[in-house]
Amino acid sequence: MSRRTHPRALLTPQMRALLLRMERARQLPLHALTPVQARQLHACGAGVLDIEPHPLARVQALRVPTRDGAELTACLFAPAAAAALPALPVLLYLHGGGFTLGSVATHEPLCRHLAYLAHCAVLSLDYRLAPEWKFPTAVNDVWDSLAWLRQQAPALRVDADRIAIGGDSAGGTLAAVTAIAARDAGWPLALQLLFYPGCAGHQNTDSQRTFARDFLLEESHINYFFEHYLRSRADLDDWRFAPLDGVDESAQVRDLEDVAPAWIGLAECDPLHDEGLLYADRLRQAGVAVALEIYPGVVHGFINFGRVIAQALQAHGDAARALRRAFGEP
Repeated sequence: MSRRTHPRALLTPQMRALLLRMERARQLPLHALTPVQARQLHACGAGVLDIEPHPLARVQALRVPTRDGAELTACLFAPAAAAALPALPVLLYLHGGGFTLGSVATHEPLCRHLAYLAHCAVLSLDYRLAPEWKFPTAVNDVWDSLAWLRQQAPALRVDADRIAIGGDSAGGTLAAVTAIAARDAGWPLALQLLFYPGCAGHQNTDSQRTFARDFLLEESHINYFFEHYLRSRADLDDWRFAPLDGVDESAQVRDLEDVAPAWIGLAECDPLHDEGLLYADRLRQAGVAVALEIYPGVVHGFINFGRVIAQALQAHGDAARALRRAFGEP
């Protein structure tokens, strides 16, 4: 079926019903809210459609220092106590929310579930949000947190030789960018785990046009997030914002050779679908191992809808299997 002719017909019955329920709720449009109001609304609704948080042996609140003297809140989720041997592999996880919304709390059910399914530790990070903190603060926060995690791994009882990085949406962007920087620094990563990452600075793909309205993440939302996060339009072409086609200080698109292997999970009915595909293609062309999963009939953000959308739990399981393989676990 052509997505251009009947894009709404691509949705699963469950996804279509959920979107109708959301539309009937008639919340104020995002552009009518301040970022603080939008965060509050997002936080209030975050757990409504998500799975129940999975009980774990270890849930540890942490503080992560940054280069400018700030301290970020983070939480370590693990299925085994700190004293357990051997040390667990660890996923540094970055929540989505357009660089403006979201938190450790909004993504706690997902991170707990990944820790349980993959039998690994998950360090979930509250990087600083826009517009209070513009680009590239979030990029720097994630890099500083990876450096801290590598250094503190023995004290945290996690394995510094088995670190993965991952995230969804804007968090996927940050994970992809950090994987490139880690390659440059000679810091090997076991995997980059990317749920529907933003990869491009300009919204000119077919999926951006097809799913611009009425598929949860809308063109107006993307513009709202970009306007709050970016300092100027020049940042649209910075590789640290657009790992697919952004350029470095020498006006060169970044080479992707030898970056960490990738698992990429995309939603079929998502404005970001096509740029995720293009990023997977670029990685493969650079010789990077890529496992790509496309979940039919669902929209951006579906991994947090596990109570009502079956593909959410399928994606959790697929991601966990990729982590276990990358960590050398059975």
